Amino acid sequence: MEIKKLTEKDYLESMNLSMYAFQYEVPEADIPKRKETLKEHNVLCIWDDEQLAAKLHILPLSVYVQGQEWKMGGVAGVATYPEYRRRGFVKSLILESLKEMREAKQIISLLHPFDIGFYRKFGWEIMSDYKKSTIEKLDLKKVGEVSGVVKRFTKEKHTSQIEDIYKEFAKQYSGTLVRTTKWWLNHVYHNQQVAVYFNEQGHGKGYIVYSLKDNVMDIQEVVTLNHEAEKGLWNFICQHDSMVDKVNIITSIHTNFPYYLNQPKVKMEVYPYFMARIVDVERCLELFTFNSTDKDVFLHVDDSFSPWNNGTYQISSTGVKVFKNKPGSQCTNPPKVGIHLNINALTAILLGYKRPQELFYLEEISGRTEDIEALESLVPNQKSFFYDFF
Repeated sequence: MEIKKLTEKDYLESMNLSMYAFQYEVPEADIPKRKETLKEHNVLCIWDDEQLAAKLHILPLSVYVQGQEWKMGGVAGVATYPEYRRRGFVKSLILESLKEMREAKQIISLLHPFDIGFYRKFGWEIMSDYKKSTIEKLDLKKVGEVSGVVKRFTKEKHTSQIEDIYKEFAKQYSGTLVRTTKWWLNHVYHNQQVAVYFNEQGHGKGYIVYSLKDNVMDIQEVVTLNHEAEKGLWNFICQHDSMVDKVNIITSIHTNFPYYLNQPKVKMEVYPYFMARIVDVERCLELFTFNSTDKDVFLHVDDSFSPWNNGTYQISSTGVKVFKNKPGSQCTNPPKVGIHLNINALTAILLGYKRPQELFYLEEISGRTEDIEALESLVPNQKSFFYDFF
């Protein structure tokens, strides 16, 4: 079995596999555009003679972590024809993708799982939840007055002001996607509209991405920079009370919504969404800003599928020191000092999805109480979130 890179002459074969595996059709008119998109992907393939058997796409993207941009490999389009399943093809592609991402200096990887348990085995961990709220028509009541205005935009009238609002919002979280204008136009709008709240000075302070169909308002994004924008956009939503029977709203679990509504008792559902995985632990720890500390913390990291990450990492006031495991060596008496954790737990901690104390309680990390407490104080509080899809 040999893994090869997809070449332009086989783009249609790749598209055919995606359509078969994910059960959709690409209109003939959209095929040229899809082929252009494939030029931006690093697609790993396994062939059986002339037949494409399995594939995996790596998208060269970036995410915000602590307000900084980190290179990220987005894993997508993982597919196998049924006659080639259960032969280890996907596992081989995943292992090769980790090497590819490391060589491309992509510090972290994100994906949308078809099965969380499956990708957990390979080191990816949940990094983001979202909250879906359902508001009935009778609860569409305005909340106070605002001095700004709401303006609607379509894909054809997209403006950089919307991108600026998103960027300021996204930097408050860990794991949010760095969006280019091209990404906005190709991956955010679809057939939806954007309603932007502008304050009295004409500055954009929030927006919603939404659609209207069959008397339902579906809001896919709510991005606000202050409470004035929250109120202004909610009041705009309420203005649709003669057009809709209910409103579905997707937000971060960290949002104030629906606390500030007149009737906050609405149906709310929380769903695990995207997963993440640190590809290069050493580079990740070097870039990460820890709280100041007077104690050294030792992390003994285990990564079954990216052996370059295995080793001990000392975090102190002077920075990060790395002690890599020697190939073939095995410590007969594991060190008592420090914290033992796998790549999943480290990813969850550094992206802010889980705190060290939580994972210690869940027996996902182990160590002396004083070491766990030291790590707890060392890692700043963060909130992880992800609105996009690939």
